[in-house]
Amino acid sequence: MKLVGHECYHRKQVTFLTLLGSTGSIGTNTLDVIRRWPERYAIFALVAGRNVTLLAEQIAEFHPKLAVVADERSLEELRAILKSKNIHIPELAAGPAARIAAATAPEASIVMSAIVGVEGLEATYEAVKLAKRVGLANKEVLVASGALVIAAARESGAELIPVDSEHNGAHQCLRAGRRDEVAKLILTASGGPFRETPAADLARVTPEQALNHPTWRMGKRITIDCATLMNKGFEVIEACWLFDLRPNEIEVVVHPQSKVHAMVEYTDGSVIAQISATDMRMPIQYALTYPERADAPVPRLNWSESAKWSFDPPDLKKFPLLKLAYEAQESGGSATATLNAADEIAVDSFLSGLISFPAIAATVAETLDRVPSRELRSVQEVREVDRKSREAARHIIETRWGRTVPTESVVRA
Repeated sequence: MKLVGHECYHRKQVTFLTLLGSTGSIGTNTLDVIRRWPERYAIFALVAGRNVTLLAEQIAEFHPKLAVVADERSLEELRAILKSKNIHIPELAAGPAARIAAATAPEASIVMSAIVGVEGLEATYEAVKLAKRVGLANKEVLVASGALVIAAARESGAELIPVDSEHNGAHQCLRAGRRDEVAKLILTASGGPFRETPAADLARVTPEQALNHPTWRMGKRITIDCATLMNKGFEVIEACWLFDLRPNEIEVVVHPQSKVHAMVEYTDGSVIAQISATDMRMPIQYALTYPERADAPVPRLNWSESAKWSFDPPDLKKFPLLKLAYEAQESGGSATATLNAADEIAVDSFLSGLISFPAIAATVAETLDRVPSRELRSVQEVREVDRKSREAARHIIETRWGRTVPTESVVRA
């Protein structure tokens, strides 16, 4: 797709962004940060899925040059809304090729990767190959294809700035010393809504209960992954790639207060911690302004208030997905891509009422057993493993629990 007529986008001192996943939680928070800095940041492209109503509102406010949606039907719906509301219509496009064009356009020097699932992989990978700064909020990019993406970043010199609060915290902590001085990275987990729920009661929990995260407000899939601790497993895998660490150099601790996001222990025994408000606008702004530190986008912590913070080891018997993630990263190859694909199918099925909460972990474990691991040399091979792993997970759910799994994703709705 050729983009034309962009001369007006070369404004002095204004940095233009492509926002992959503009209508999701990270996307809307990114736009909130940009509202604070209109003289510094502007939107080149908004890339969304099928939430065309919200996308139209974003177009009206941020005036992007390009807007991309999932498919032709959504494109026509968006065009109709823009016309009906007399909103200036930017260049419009749909589909994977358009996502890639938006991410690789020369006008956008920063790409915020926040599309849920592997749908955002190719666009993010191509942006990395072009040495853009990528704010990485999409876990699946590194979980499914960490070796490919990191190799591309090293070759091009692209900046990968993590937006996940824990990895963003680790990024900040690691500025205190050299890599060879690092003893271990400590990632914190809130423990989710079932931290104190007896294991025997987990089979009866509902999707509504699982979506009631005690600390953060996020999208459906990541919220369920927090409840199973799968999210923390994904973060271990991401951290290995981002910071060149081995799984045994990363420790997970349960910290219900969610004020300490990450800690790095150095070889001399010193521990550097990153502490901030539980608001995603903090790591988003850091990713945009790094290496600078801009004024806080949210209220600061009040250190005059009494507070107690606790840290405990995770219960791996109660939440086995965290252990599976460590094992998948240790085994290498395509195991982590299978882990991710199986988890999405299982989470979808739980949210749809097809399987129980413990069945999420059972489905992922059995899928890992059934799908052979192999080396991945291209994004196309990642896609193929992802497809086969999803098919295997659906088959497991259909044969083991007798439930038909729809192909339409609940977590991307």
